[in-house]
Amino acid sequence: MEKQPCVYILASGKRGYIYIGVTSNLPQRIYQHKSGAVNGFAKQRNCKHLVHFEMFEDMPNAIAREKQLKNWHRDWKMNLIGESNPNWDDMSISLGISE
Repeated sequence: MEKQPCVYILASGKRGYIYIGVTSNLPQRIYQHKSGAVNGFAKQRNCKHLVHFEMFEDMPNAIAREKQLKNWHRDWKMNLIGESNPNWDDMSISLGISE
């Protein structure tokens, strides 16, 4: 996967803690989260499973979407994940991203 702006959601488990982030390099960023290299909310709450992501043409649109999602109610976020990933599978595996 080439560098491209992306909003992603990590979870600690099905309907567990969730973390929303933005990056221009999804594989590298997910690797950082899985390896524990990134301190903060996601690491403290063991959010390592990539359960949703959206690609964008440019970073300003990705950042706008990240802010929008962060302002959503938890139920809306859960529904968004459930629509594209009903079992809350770790999508990083299918993308070939590993620790």
